[in-house]
Amino acid sequence: MPFKLFCRSTIPALWMALSTAGLAQQAPIDPPSAAPADAPNPAPPLSPRRGSTSEATASQEIASQGFAVHGQATFMEQVTAPFHAPYRGPNSLSSGQGAETFDATLFLGARLWSGAEAWINPEIDQGYGLDGTLGVAGFPSGTAYKVGRSHPYWRLPRLVVRQTIDLAGDRQPLEAIANQLAGSQSANRWVFTVGKFGVPDIFDANQYAHDPRNDFLNWAAVEAGSFDYAADAWGYTVGAAAEWYQGAWALRAGVFDLSNVPNSETLDPGFHEYQWLGELEKRHELMGMPGKLLVTLFDSRGRMALLSDAVSLAQATGENIGATLVDVRRYRNRTGVSLNLQQQLSSDLGMFARAGKAGGNVEAYEFTDIDRTISAGLSLQGKRWSRADDTVGLAAILNGISATRERFLNAGGLGILVGDGQLPHPGSEQILETYYRLAVVQWAQLTLDYQYVINPAYNTDRGPVSIFAVRLHAQF
Repeated sequence: MPFKLFCRSTIPALWMALSTAGLAQQAPIDPPSAAPADAPNPAPPLSPRRGSTSEATASQEIASQGFAVHGQATFMEQVTAPFHAPYRGPNSLSSGQGAETFDATLFLGARLWSGAEAWINPEIDQGYGLDGTLGVAGFPSGTAYKVGRSHPYWRLPRLVVRQTIDLAGDRQPLEAIANQLAGSQSANRWVFTVGKFGVPDIFDANQYAHDPRNDFLNWAAVEAGSFDYAADAWGYTVGAAAEWYQGAWALRAGVFDLSNVPNSETLDPGFHEYQWLGELEKRHELMGMPGKLLVTLFDSRGRMALLSDAVSLAQATGENIGATLVDVRRYRNRTGVSLNLQQQLSSDLGMFARAGKAGGNVEAYEFTDIDRTISAGLSLQGKRWSRADDTVGLAAILNGISATRERFLNAGGLGILVGDGQLPHPGSEQILETYYRLAVVQWAQLTLDYQYVINPAYNTDRGPVSIFAVRLHAQF
């Protein structure tokens, strides 16, 4: 069986390779594309857009590209093995079931004037996540949205304009990739982005864990699990961001539209519910290897409920807690902060680590039901076994929620992704993920992925569960 072969061969190979990490020097790891779902980050981590001058000098002149067309298609099949589940609720993960997703995207870009480019990303989607993308707070598929359909449907996740204003420093080349025209820029610069796009296109980026179409699949691996960023149910929003690059530092800020109600398909039409974001980045070298550290803060302002108020009202009136949750919604804030470390360890090995904390007394608004999170992992290229374009990854994730959220779930409350109808024995959600990405040809990759989840949805009465996946991705 392919998954058994994967588990028996890939994990031992990874640990053998990691144990000799300092013995070989091979080609650097190329930055993969970035989440939320379907396209490389407009500013790939540690690429020339992020300020690296290793590939350019001040004397280089790079021709500016005027127009570009790129595309991608991704198919993913995921299945849960049978697991212990003495009871279930409306948002529970099912034992021994599967789901599939497919999407195809065009990336159409044009140069508007000096330093400015516009991109539009029409997309076709089809399929569902496991149980309709429910059952695990650290959901196992970043290619699945919170909504889905059995038949293909069209949508427009991105329509964006980006303006770069050069300040000083060496000229840096920009390669032609999706959502980025070829050209050049100065090391020190301003970058302004406005339109419809994903908050993770700019914030919380990491070279080794940020793109569920190329690296890890788990939501709490590709982003900080507590990062409750503004988005509709597909993961996109409308807003604006500004970035300032100066030497080894970068500062980012943005304002974005929230959904009209928590976890909605519709953004607030009047921008009355919104989110402020700030991020500080420091690039560095550790023993001659590049890395970076980011601190990201968010402040969401919208109609959201205090969880304790919803529980108290339900107990006092006998009303369903789902109804009382709506009744006690008022304009208030939910804030959070996260740390993000990216570090190259050798020429073919890199690591990531994230930690985050968000307010646990109010309902989660957009992303998932996580109040605190820690994740860390490794990404290794395959040149050591004569497969230079292959990648193997390993990540560990620990998610937790507040005591207030535990009481809400035990009273029958439902979160964005979790809710077993009761939670008499809560515990932290623990996830191990490993994958092997095989470069079939230059433009197509096949990935086998395995995840082991202890206490899914923070419930020690259910699980553990093994989750297997096959992902096929192609791009031009």
